[in-house]
Amino acid sequence: MRTALEALDARFGLGLDLVQRDIGLAALEAEGTTLPGDVVESARAADGVILGPVSTYEYPPPEEGGRNPSAEIRKRLDLYANIRPSRGRPGVPALAPDMDLVIVRENTEGFYADRNMFSGPGEFRPTEDVALAIRKITVAASRRIAEVAFGLARRRRNSVTVVHKANVLKVSDGLFLSEVRKSAQGYPDVALDEILVDAMAAMLVRQPGNYDVVLTTNMYGDILSDEASELAGGLGLAASVNAGDGHAVAQAVHGSAPDIAGKGIANPAALMLSAGMLLEWLGARRDAAGLTAAAKHLEGAVDAVLADPANHTPDLGGSATTERFADAVAKAIAEREPG
Repeated sequence: MRTALEALDARFGLGLDLVQRDIGLAALEAEGTTLPGDVVESARAADGVILGPVSTYEYPPPEEGGRNPSAEIRKRLDLYANIRPSRGRPGVPALAPDMDLVIVRENTEGFYADRNMFSGPGEFRPTEDVALAIRKITVAASRRIAEVAFGLARRRRNSVTVVHKANVLKVSDGLFLSEVRKSAQGYPDVALDEILVDAMAAMLVRQPGNYDVVLTTNMYGDILSDEASELAGGLGLAASVNAGDGHAVAQAVHGSAPDIAGKGIANPAALMLSAGMLLEWLGARRDAAGLTAAAKHLEGAVDAVLADPANHTPDLGGSATTERFADAVAKAIAEREPG
């Protein structure tokens, strides 16, 4: 990913200053915590952040330093919108090559116990044989994520599909759905469809090309975006950006894949495409045409490299290494014409 960004910087003169900070297990060993406090403050001060994959399942309990960097950074920087595109790409085998959608996932509340409480986790055991989880849905969070989805749809194909389970979760999903409908009134040019989450999981398989912007709550969006990514070619291509009003963090959808760590065969495309989304966010926020053009050029370079099966990493059925893929993208950045 760094190879691609350095090539992009050289091509477009972006003036990027790439600063690397350790989090996760390396930070735990060095500093006793998976997320040092000064890293969060560095992230807050930066123009943008690229967050590498983390192995949260391997972390010790929070009281022993095992803090989830992804969840904490999202919460501390109020990154309420998780934008996860999925589309078929030329040359990549896919179960749904005609898919071209973006899942807009509320990122700060819902069923996720590590981010929906002011103090303490949102799940607990009142007795030895009972475990409870609290779901948090608010008017403010529902309204602002709906605005993101409708605004994005206006820049795409003017269609939003809201995914819910209000037939069962009548209060919490009912509140979310109500706020989405209210926001829709301000976008008469954008069509709004509603679908139950279990039906959506099936329809992504049956009719993947029918969807444009998919709006939903935290857990549904996490699950459906993984499904969509696999249908469109695999998690190795699954990019995302976590955005708020003042900060954004690029983050590949996939995890750390410890089974292939150190083998040099991981697919870097998802993290490259996520970095491109971050540049696009910065370009829009600053009205900086150079950043926007660079983001588009990066995605075009990745697509050009993916179009040749010789560049496919093992997750795509090929034998290329991470380094070979990165070098090919850097070469494409340098040689392809922008536009």
